[in-house]
Amino acid sequence: MSGEIRRLRTASVLKQLIPEALSGLSDPDLQGLCVVDVECKKGRYDAFVYLDKMAFDEDEQILVLKKLDKVNGYLQNYCKEAEGWFRSPKFHFKFDDKLEYQNHMDELFKKAANSLKKDIND
Repeated sequence: MSGEIRRLRTASVLKQLIPEALSGLSDPDLQGLCVVDVECKKGRYDAFVYLDKMAFDEDEQILVLKKLDKVNGYLQNYCKEAEGWFRSPKFHFKFDDKLEYQNHMDELFKKAANSLKKDIND
């Protein structure tokens, strides 16, 4: 139980520290990135960082992920020093698809509701 709490606390701290570290970079593409969620895996050696993709098309997303791979070490050091950790998790950056999925599901439910209303009225 306490391991789960530590994992969630680490994820919460990283969700605050990563945007802070990104804002200190000179690259404008990385400065404005919005971290949606951070998920630490068991053992806290890996952290999946989910980013908001609304401002980027697919080509820009690929470019941003390449840039993030290059500054991964800097981000790890920043988080490690800010929290006084011996080791920081390795970051794996992904763009978040949850909002698109949610919107798609909402549209499907609206269509189903309209279809039911139409069947009831007929």
